Amino acid sequence: MSTHPTAPLPEERVRVLRDVPPAAKGRHVLYWMTAQRRRRANFALQRAVGLARELGVPLVVLEALRCGYRWASDRLHAFVLQGMADNRADFAAAGVTYLPYVEPEPGAGKGLLAALAEHAAAVVTDEFPCFFLPRMLEAATAQVSVRFEAIDGNGLLPLRVGDKVFGRAFDFRRFLQKSLPAHLGDFPVGDPLRGYDLGEAKLPRDLGKRWSLADDALLEGTAAALADLPIDHDVAPAGLRGGPVAAGKVLRAFFAERLQRYGEERSHPDADCASGLSPYLHFGHLSVHQVFAGLAKQEGWTRDRIKKTTSGQRGWMGMSDTAESFLDELITWRELGYNYTWQRDDYEDFDSLPEWARRTMAAHADDVREHVYTREQFAAAATHDEVWNAAQRQLRETGVMQNYLRMLWGKKVLEWSRTPQEAMATLIDLNNRYALDGRNPNSYTGISWVLGRYDRPWAPERPVYGVLRYMSSANTVKKLKMKGYLAQWGSA
Repeated sequence: MSTHPTAPLPEERVRVLRDVPPAAKGRHVLYWMTAQRRRRANFALQRAVGLARELGVPLVVLEALRCGYRWASDRLHAFVLQGMADNRADFAAAGVTYLPYVEPEPGAGKGLLAALAEHAAAVVTDEFPCFFLPRMLEAATAQVSVRFEAIDGNGLLPLRVGDKVFGRAFDFRRFLQKSLPAHLGDFPVGDPLRGYDLGEAKLPRDLGKRWSLADDALLEGTAAALADLPIDHDVAPAGLRGGPVAAGKVLRAFFAERLQRYGEERSHPDADCASGLSPYLHFGHLSVHQVFAGLAKQEGWTRDRIKKTTSGQRGWMGMSDTAESFLDELITWRELGYNYTWQRDDYEDFDSLPEWARRTMAAHADDVREHVYTREQFAAAATHDEVWNAAQRQLRETGVMQNYLRMLWGKKVLEWSRTPQEAMATLIDLNNRYALDGRNPNSYTGISWVLGRYDRPWAPERPVYGVLRYMSSANTVKKLKMKGYLAQWGSA
């Protein structure tokens, strides 16, 4: 048995799904990697390795990719597959049995988890509070008879610490100021596989016959390999490469080239100084802990610089102004979204919006709309508005959208839809179909912000909007530097 020390996990990050002791005759510990798709700084992998070392059995990592989920496409598949290629090399280098499985048709992967769990001492997986993953985890619990744990690696603050829904970023920031400092010492181990010496696992002989593992071509996300899968081929792979290797490069480039401009220029499309990290955070190719640790190192920051306050104001971590600006997005706004989807199952329902927002939209439901577009026209960037069309083209072709323009993009869909309910459905569909960082807690809370969540009534009352916050393309062009952006994306 290995004597490598493994740091224990904070208890708030562990949810026991099947509370039985590890199986004495289990041949391996299984880590079912579903949301935190990487080797490093991964609480769930850390827990799985710890169990394997404690029991003296090998580790098996299963990373599977379904094809039957809504919005499955070449774009999303390619990004995940490229990460799987990185992971296969990373786990092979550590001597760990890694199984990359890609469904050739919906339902083909049924039984794979159960087959691996049947011979396992314990199963560990990821907690993720959104999209189909909670339902998938609930279904899996019925298939696993051994000890089964779900590990929360979503944010700097464990999901269970925020025990209520916060209605405003201000209120959540106050809660963070009180609660987060105690958790900043509980970071995942940088490389939980360092010194791994438990060997490769012996798997059932018929496993590969029933469920073929992905080959090199498929893991590279080549067009030819993707063509055989029953997914949306109209949404092509974006130029952004997926995987932990690419994520590390993007993170280092952001710190070196764009962070210093982030605070003052991030809203300007021509500045192009966004972090570019959200797709990697969404797919778990990068952890928020890695981002925070890298920023703290660059800033020369230590925890004793945290300001003792519960004022709810920004700028309390004790870093530079531009770093604080970035941290408010990375921690406050990002984890506010995770808080909501963790607490509520109705996060994509119109009726979950604040009562005041639903009331004002209902009062203006019959207002005349100067322009009304179908979902197909929106998708094709076929509106009268050059700025909106530019934002939609960027999203459709690259899988990302400039951050400030996302807000305008959403507001105009509300203004140009027959009903606010239709607008919400259109925004969810367009974002989740095209955006690499879609299908995420922040997708749903960002879209619902357009419709009043985390906001307040604004005067004057306007047609269609009522007292919802109003935004216009004309004011956006006056306010922001975006001539270069419009030259690139403003025409078909």
